[in-house]
Amino acid sequence: MIKRFVIAAVIVGLFLGGVGYFNLVFKPKMIGEFMAKMVPPPATVTAEPAKTASWIDRVRAIGTLVAIEGVDVAPQVGGLVTAYFFDSGADVEKGAKLVALDTSVEEADLADRKAVLHQADIDFGRQSRLVKQADVSQATLDQTIAKRDSAAAAVQRTEAIIAQKTITAPFAGRLGLRHMEKGQYVSAGQAMVWLQALDPIWVDFPVPEGTVAKFAIGAPIELAADAYPGQVFKGEVEAFDARLSQDTRTLMVRGKLPNPDRKLLPGMFANVAVLAGSAKELVTVPRTAVTYGLYGDSVWVVKEGAPEPPASPAPTAAAEPVASAAAAEPGTVGAIPAEPKLTVERRFVRVGPTEGDRVAILEGVKAGEQVVTSGQLKLQPGATIKVDNSGALKAPAELPKQ
Repeated sequence: MIKRFVIAAVIVGLFLGGVGYFNLVFKPKMIGEFMAKMVPPPATVTAEPAKTASWIDRVRAIGTLVAIEGVDVAPQVGGLVTAYFFDSGADVEKGAKLVALDTSVEEADLADRKAVLHQADIDFGRQSRLVKQADVSQATLDQTIAKRDSAAAAVQRTEAIIAQKTITAPFAGRLGLRHMEKGQYVSAGQAMVWLQALDPIWVDFPVPEGTVAKFAIGAPIELAADAYPGQVFKGEVEAFDARLSQDTRTLMVRGKLPNPDRKLLPGMFANVAVLAGSAKELVTVPRTAVTYGLYGDSVWVVKEGAPEPPASPAPTAAAEPVASAAAAEPGTVGAIPAEPKLTVERRFVRVGPTEGDRVAILEGVKAGEQVVTSGQLKLQPGATIKVDNSGALKAPAELPKQ
């Protein structure tokens, strides 16, 4: 009985030991070996070599176009509009007659005051002769002179009012839309039409405090307007404001541009770039190659390793010549060269200025090194990749505003 019990215990112990060995040793080892043999396929990405380009540092800003001379044409005195001599949107010269107001009352006053002046001149002549004959006193003559001068001043005042009722262009420029009609009464200071001098034209734009010292008066500027895509207007910096804004810590800068075609209009939005300094040689990559992060910007650099020899069957007598030829040229299988193994390395970089769809890399990448331009989310350091540029991203026709 005891012998049977011992035999049964040994059998149960062997069974349990076998089950434990299978679950704790053999099974994990097989799973580990299986997982080790499961190599993930290489991630497909697009890549492009870093290039060297000659760039001029640009200080970019958003500005507004401003007319060098621009006014609301308005009368100095009120009156009834009797005629206007322009069309909306017309170009006029300095001194061109624009609007005439009714002057009938002033002309009647002028005739009356001229008559008073004429009588004052006659009295002055008469009193002058009498003074010479000692028939009247000098005081009487002085009173006559004062009346004559007062009458002359009244005539000049009336003539000035009549002249003010003929409104002329104070400078050459382009008129806007007309805001009055014949027979309408306009009061003093009421705007009747815009007048803007368009050639040349100003552009006002703010620049950060840290970039103020990068350029000086006379520095060239380039301007792009939404109304004329692809066209660049050139000018130069004319003046700096006297102080910085306390709210934004920016300095307002004024540029001046020739505008012979009158394409640029006051109030237009403009992208401005001030060319600061001379051209510099910089390493550039596509914008899509840079991954911007909270702790630093980075790029994925493609690293080329030795090709992996593919597994091949045991050589036979017929395959010996082929094997010897392959041995003569390392990295080849038969007559087909083996592709090198490509991996990626993540590098933190210092980003510089941008130009179009490319960005300058000041530190971290050398010219000629390949950088990944799309597919970065699939990567991790040391991952195997496959470069396929057939589906590479294309730059849009127009880049978004800076």
